[in-house]
Amino acid sequence: MAEVTIYHNPRCSKSRQTLALLAESGVAANVVEYLKTPPDAKALDELLHKLGLEPRELMRTKEDEYAALGLAAVTDRAQLLQAMVEHPILIERPIVVKGSQARLGRPPEQVLALL
Repeated sequence: MAEVTIYHNPRCSKSRQTLALLAESGVAANVVEYLKTPPDAKALDELLHKLGLEPRELMRTKEDEYAALGLAAVTDRAQLLQAMVEHPILIERPIVVKGSQARLGRPPEQVLALL
């Protein structure tokens, strides 16, 4: 069985619910607190590929940093990736990865498709 990783923010209720759902399903996930250890641009790009999303689709557009950085006007993919690397609070969470697939835990039950 492939290892399961969760990009987790312990302050986020959906992230906590998703982690609990994994535990209830008997999955011992590798927990990455991405605010403490953010993914680099390459890792973030790989996550996006596994999710089938573009950078803006994984961004928390209601965060203050999004507006402060003027990201609504940015169309360059590399710039959006770099903004998420430098300001990981902009990354939507939780993200659960298993092998070549990933799911966003919104709602948490979406990650069950990976198990």
